[in-house]
Amino acid sequence: MFHILVTTDANYLPPLKVLMHSLFCHNRRPFIFYLLYSRIGGEEIKALGDFVRRQGHEFAPIYVDPQLFHDAPVFRHYTAEMYYRLAAHLFLPPDVDRVLYLDPDIVAINPIDELYEMDFEGNWFIAAEHTHSTKVANLFNKLRLKTPNAKGYFNTGVMMMNIAAMREHVRLADIYQFIRDNRFKLVLPDQDVLNGLYWDKIKPVDGYRYNYDARYYDFLQLLPNPKHNLAWIEENTVFIHYCGKEKPWKDNYKGELGLFYRRYSQVLELEGEATT
Repeated sequence: MFHILVTTDANYLPPLKVLMHSLFCHNRRPFIFYLLYSRIGGEEIKALGDFVRRQGHEFAPIYVDPQLFHDAPVFRHYTAEMYYRLAAHLFLPPDVDRVLYLDPDIVAINPIDELYEMDFEGNWFIAAEHTHSTKVANLFNKLRLKTPNAKGYFNTGVMMMNIAAMREHVRLADIYQFIRDNRFKLVLPDQDVLNGLYWDKIKPVDGYRYNYDARYYDFLQLLPNPKHNLAWIEENTVFIHYCGKEKPWKDNYKGELGLFYRRYSQVLELEGEATT
């Protein structure tokens, strides 16, 4: 069984269903989805659970006290729920030793087995850089977060999490203290916490395969001989990540990789499931 973790508020439930549907399309193994939430109504939770169970999978909503990170910085389109993944080991059942965390603004376009079964090699997280956006910023991030020996700056939207190791080593007190010490330096808050505190416990994987930033594809098309075309992505990429403010479920979305989101959302719409 695949153990999948998501954290969100009510605004992202429609795209979350699209993510779930895309996972069902490409994987034969059953799923159990753990949803850490604070601000979703009971009827919405029930409807999401019914949707998952109709597809033959399991759903485990877990309420989180919103006071858990009430002092942590939130701004723009970032919400307090983004921090919950850092405390997942406190809420997941004791028999869960690994989980794949996914942001709800993602779709899967290939099987996830290889990433899900990957050896942690003693690390607590497996994650990818958004290489195109971090090369220039890497030195700045290392200076800002005081991590001169870090292998990179890793995106938290797709993460294999070593829950067994996190139970042993990750402490909320350390996270709270890091936030207090750096609250005026935090740019991408939960991501900064991960990279600032656990920089030496992250195993890197290829971002073009496991966490493809949809914005990068559009940028590449402006260059001669772009590295990745749609055929390469279709064959090699596992997750398309619609980072940033522009989202493919909005009418004004212009990104070409929105076609993958529409592929799965249109099926749900035909089945009478809301995706916007």
